[in-house]
Amino acid sequence: MKSVTLLGATGSIGTSTLDIIRRHRNEYKLHGIVANSSVDKTIEIIKEFKPQRVALADPIACRKLHEELKKQNLYVDVLEGPAGCEELSGDGASEIVVAAIVGAAGLKPILSAVKTGCIVALANKESLVMSGKIFFNEAKKYGAKILPVDSEHSAIFQCLPYELQTNLGFCDLKKANVSKILLTGSGGPFRDTPLAELPAVTPKQAVAHPVWSMGPKISVDSATMMNKGLEFIEARYLFNATDDDIKVVIHPQSVIHSMVAYTDGAVMAQMGLPDMRTPIAVAMGFPERIESGVAPLDFEKLGELTFRAPDYERYPCLKLAMQASVSGQGATTALNAANEIAVDAFLKEKIRYTDIAVVVEKVLNTFGSPELHSVDEVLSADSQSRDIAREAVKELANG
Repeated sequence: MKSVTLLGATGSIGTSTLDIIRRHRNEYKLHGIVANSSVDKTIEIIKEFKPQRVALADPIACRKLHEELKKQNLYVDVLEGPAGCEELSGDGASEIVVAAIVGAAGLKPILSAVKTGCIVALANKESLVMSGKIFFNEAKKYGAKILPVDSEHSAIFQCLPYELQTNLGFCDLKKANVSKILLTGSGGPFRDTPLAELPAVTPKQAVAHPVWSMGPKISVDSATMMNKGLEFIEARYLFNATDDDIKVVIHPQSVIHSMVAYTDGAVMAQMGLPDMRTPIAVAMGFPERIESGVAPLDFEKLGELTFRAPDYERYPCLKLAMQASVSGQGATTALNAANEIAVDAFLKEKIRYTDIAVVVEKVLNTFGSPELHSVDEVLSADSQSRDIAREAVKELANG
């Protein structure tokens, strides 16, 4: 019986993870959950899975949770606020920590988990975008094993030999005769929208992803392809790759989740229905394969698979992310911070869809790419970049 702590328990990845645990009750037990503010969903999880500890980042929601638990005679150790989330993440009681908190908020809890030497099933790409080498140096120092849960990175992982899978962050692609990592993306809901119509895109249209079911922030990132840009940076650190080792390919059907090309001409592709339970099951069961509840592909009904190169005029955020990757850790931290502020402003209808890239570019040009050597320096860079982004949003909103 393996003990699991789930960070981001009430989101889409959290829900899928709980389904995997539900299917394997004799193999996994839920030790703890971390969520932001969803009291009702948290109580549902407590009733079904009976975790020992719960942490909510929002103190007001935490107090409400205490009241509801008392009313319903439910007993669980409740921790409050960001400090409580970090404490639970790093309490060392779980062999597996599934890290599914969205955004920069996930960095400190995930690093707390890393320090326990556990398996980290990583669904939070922002932590790697922000801290990269610092993150993997911490993992190596404490003996933690990092396994990817993002569907694309899980696909790449599955297409690599075992000796690379067990040495993420430090693996040698060239020694394994890998010639190229092919990172696929759907292109989002606006891949065929005339460019002139993009400034008028609404938040409701942007969150309506044609294939995947995701939260609003990730759905907007998918539409702008910033998501793919962040994944490009994440892939660099996960697989110890150079920028030239990775190529982005648009694949609208989202059936091939990514590919690895080898020097002998072979290309290995991981295929499957677009369901996050597959990559979660791969990470939780590794090196074994476990049942996920996802049906196999029906090739007779599949139809055609198509591919195209990304258009950087349509996806300026992707280009900005790739440029930040070349510039270094300071730039990738600034990129992520700027994007979080810009997407939030767009969802609140303060700026236009096309202004997201404008805000990100302004922050990158203003902040530059200083070298970052510690988590504290990363968090300081993140904070400074957010301040610049907020000013850029104000200027656009008032303009």
